Amino acid sequence: MSDVPPEAPKRSSRLHGRIERPDAALCDHPGCTNPGEFRAPRSNRVPGSEGGWQFLCLDHVRAFNAGYNFFDGLSPDEIYEAQSPLAGWEQAATPKGRMAFSFGDAHDLFGADTKQAPPKKRWAAFGDAQALAALGLGDGASADDVRRAYKRLVRRYHPDSNEGDRSMEGKLQAVVNAYTHLKSASAFKTES
Repeated sequence: MSDVPPEAPKRSSRLHGRIERPDAALCDHPGCTNPGEFRAPRSNRVPGSEGGWQFLCLDHVRAFNAGYNFFDGLSPDEIYEAQSPLAGWEQAATPKGRMAFSFGDAHDLFGADTKQAPPKKRWAAFGDAQALAALGLGDGASADDVRRAYKRLVRRYHPDSNEGDRSMEGKLQAVVNAYTHLKSASAFKTES
């Protein structure tokens, strides 16, 4: 028999969300001596990219996620709107409640007075069109439309809402990147 101890089994280098850090810092939870391997925002209300990150052990990041409230900080009307089965299906309607369709006058058969001015383009910066497409929106989207689409898609693709299924990570990252891009656009800032 050899005196060499058996090698410890390797932990998955990428358990969903695990971040290998060279400094091997401890968990940020007070009194915890486990390594802090999972990144979480410091607050439910402020995204980590703005308010900073904390690094927690697996047990404490699970407790953080269990206590996370998506609706924290929203008004009752905003919560009701986000929970509506029709959220994301907002439609323009005529006063009588029917859908308003506009087919235009491609051949100018009905005279110049019926032509409508093209819609004003809000999102003109490089990459805005791709970011809007990632959120399922068009050029006419308002800042509120962007926020609603972001919240709806994060709820759909986040691992906490789909039982840890990692197949949606790419879509979630695309949604987060698109929202981050649009948040810094001038059209977003002027409407907010």
